[in-house]
Amino acid sequence: MLQFHLKGKKAFIAGIGDDKGFGWAIARALAEAGAEIIVGTWTPLLKMFTTALENGKFDESRKLSDGSLFKIAKIYPLDASYDTPADVPAEVAENKRYKDVTGYTISEVASALQRDFGTIDLFVHSLANAPEVQKPLLDTSRQGYLAAMSSSSYSFVSLLRHLGPIMSSDGAALSLTYVASQMVIPGYGGGMSSAKAALESDTRTLAWECGRRWGFRVNVISAGAWGSRAAKAIGFIDKMIDYSEANAPLAKPLHSSDVANAAAFLLSPLAGAITGTLLYVDNGIHTMGVAVDSRSLAAETTHLSNSEEKQCSSCC
Repeated sequence: MLQFHLKGKKAFIAGIGDDKGFGWAIARALAEAGAEIIVGTWTPLLKMFTTALENGKFDESRKLSDGSLFKIAKIYPLDASYDTPADVPAEVAENKRYKDVTGYTISEVASALQRDFGTIDLFVHSLANAPEVQKPLLDTSRQGYLAAMSSSSYSFVSLLRHLGPIMSSDGAALSLTYVASQMVIPGYGGGMSSAKAALESDTRTLAWECGRRWGFRVNVISAGAWGSRAAKAIGFIDKMIDYSEANAPLAKPLHSSDVANAAAFLLSPLAGAITGTLLYVDNGIHTMGVAVDSRSLAAETTHLSNSEEKQCSSCC
């Protein structure tokens, strides 16, 4: 039987804020394989997340196959919009959700990781944010567009730049994208589609640069529609889930474990020669050129069926 384990590997997952998203599912899958889990959570969510964890609200979703609960070695506050403390605007630094928290910029978190763990082996970027995501691209402000690019794509570049020196040479990094990077998804606005396109393009360049400079691999998963807390911000995620189940080659629900298992593979030694790759984990919806449940297509199908019946009648 083909098996792998990640025992002794340290995995840093950036972007976990609850137990509903892909980041959490990936953390659990890596823990199942034996990895030590380290988490970076968005600074405004830090208290809520740690309190819920301490109160046992995530215990059910922390269960591994042997019945034990996977542990988080350490949780760091992380706002990946800022590289250094000097980059943090005064109004953010003085905000009540930030004021009592220190060390949340990318450079500070990287330094803390090195101080606390020495090196890390695996890095997962599960970060995305667009303040104007519900606006059409044409109505998105420059500030909103650049904010989406900063949080959702450049953050991957910056995190790799700062984490690269402490990543093991046989390690791997992974980010998450969505098919709106390459196809029109009306309503997925605010520059998010642009940010995801940049993230995918950057993955190829980062695979080259990180591979040659530090020796580790960089890949990206394009995940299907999933009802995470972050995804609900776009306002129509439930409809996208229904659309996918109705039109994908595999007409079944997508589970967070589907994405997590694929992530664990890409981060494992089994994928030791895979880098710069975009892997779709979406039940195949990215392959479809038309919606099979479209009323227009249904009308055409009915028309063809009637024509075939008439032809058959004339023959018989």
